[in-house]
Amino acid sequence: MPSGCRACVPTAGQPCEPTALLLTVSPPRPIEGNSMTLTCKTQLLTQKIDVLLQFFFFKDGSALGLSWNNSSELQITALKRKDSGSYWCEAQAKGLKVIRSRRIQIDVRGVPVYNVSLATQPPGGHVMEGEKLALVCMAAGGTGDITFRWYRGALGSNLGAKTQHSLTAEFEIPAVGEQDAEAYYCAADNGYGPSLSGLVSIAVRIPVSQPVLTFKAPGAQQVVGDVVELHCEAQSGSPPIRYQFYLEDVPLGNSSAPFGGGASLNLSLTSEHRGNYSCEADNGRRAQRSEAVPLYVTVPAEDRENPASPILEGLLGGLGLATMALLFCCWLKRKAGRRPAKDPPRSPPSLPPREFTYVNATAPVQQPPTYGNVNVVSGGEIYSLVYHMQQERRSAPVPPPRTQTQDKDPSAIYSGVKTASSSDDDYEDAI
Repeated sequence: MPSGCRACVPTAGQPCEPTALLLTVSPPRPIEGNSMTLTCKTQLLTQKIDVLLQFFFFKDGSALGLSWNNSSELQITALKRKDSGSYWCEAQAKGLKVIRSRRIQIDVRGVPVYNVSLATQPPGGHVMEGEKLALVCMAAGGTGDITFRWYRGALGSNLGAKTQHSLTAEFEIPAVGEQDAEAYYCAADNGYGPSLSGLVSIAVRIPVSQPVLTFKAPGAQQVVGDVVELHCEAQSGSPPIRYQFYLEDVPLGNSSAPFGGGASLNLSLTSEHRGNYSCEADNGRRAQRSEAVPLYVTVPAEDRENPASPILEGLLGGLGLATMALLFCCWLKRKAGRRPAKDPPRSPPSLPPREFTYVNATAPVQQPPTYGNVNVVSGGEIYSLVYHMQQERRSAPVPPPRTQTQDKDPSAIYSGVKTASSSDDDYEDAI
């Protein structure tokens, strides 16, 4: 038994009173955001298991609870800096006086914010004029409520502040203008002093204006074979700018202007290049189309195509020989019409009528050939056209007498004969 302590001698039906209380905290150095446990321990000179105690906890003169409790422990979760203070506990047994523990000072420690950075949305620090810009301030660590602040420019013009129990906060500029093209930074503080981010530069891009399409040609009139330069340029807009050229609505090609200005496209003209031209400029937000500009291409006369030539070629391919014969006949008639008056044109004699002789139904009869002359006079020569016709009937198998004309092809025989010196009425027989 410790010296100075008296022994507890229970009286009839009365337990021994507790002589002291001890308040402890676990962990001994609580951290903000974590939890801690308060324990109220009794000290008795003689332990009696029949003693039933009730407990109450206090902080800075305020009760932590609504009434006495049978538990000797009190747990506080999600500690905050304001949970720091002076704590004690009280205990009593039924019918006995209340005893109080000694006060203990508990300091809840916080973790200062660290590694603060600033990000942007859209990322990269490039935003189109009129669009929303979000400045996101982030801390890698820190406890408790954190106050975030945003600044613009090297002089630190304060844009706004937010306090919240979070490691991330966002500041928004609804519609960015050219004046917002600046350097930005942010700061975070949870009571241990501000921690600053690095500078982030914001570039505000200007949308392209409607481009203008022009032609650069060697002369006032464009001819097939000329080289024409198409030039497209937007008067305003942040680079890089991409240009696309069109004939009607068909893309011809594209070109980029990485540092601003316009772009060009060269065309070697053909007859198919006549039409309406336009161009389009785009730097990432909204493409702009120029007005249509017509281009007229002159085709030389020797290069013009005859639309009827395919038809004529087909006709000549199918009727070539007949057309040549017809042209030759016309040439002969024109030449005959220009001969001297002393040699008047003669009309070709009409062919004699065909005569048929029937001797026997079974015996073949060979009819004498019939000839007819058709004379054509051309200059100093006379051309004779002789027709040879032969009729044959079936008869007894008696071979007909062979003549000189039977061995020849029964077709027209052409021969040129010379005219008599005194008269045109005498012709040499062509057979």
